[in-house]
Amino acid sequence: MVMKVYSPEFKADAVALYLSDPSHTFEGIGKDLGVSRETLRNWVRAERARRGESGTTSTNTKDVPVSEATRQELEAEIAALRAELKTVRKENQKLATERDILRKATKFFATEMNW
Repeated sequence: MVMKVYSPEFKADAVALYLSDPSHTFEGIGKDLGVSRETLRNWVRAERARRGESGTTSTNTKDVPVSEATRQELEAEIAALRAELKTVRKENQKLATERDILRKATKFFATEMNW
């Protein structure tokens, strides 16, 4: 079996991708990147050892009580994010409409230029 050599940047990016979301699996990320899950697991283990983290610990949010002030801050942040999402969706719809108009105009002028 041929040993593949991966650049340090690739390894760091693969580990960062895996660690970016707790729902990621070694199998899924490994398949997406074309790396065996064991190789990815070893890279993640090495990175966690370098950082001094334990690989088996996980944060359980059910065990952490949330104060009322924190709850209000989170609800305010959620409301702000929803408002921003609404604005972004509206802008996205406007840009999609403009894009469609420009595509139609381009097709029209392309047919007009064929004399």
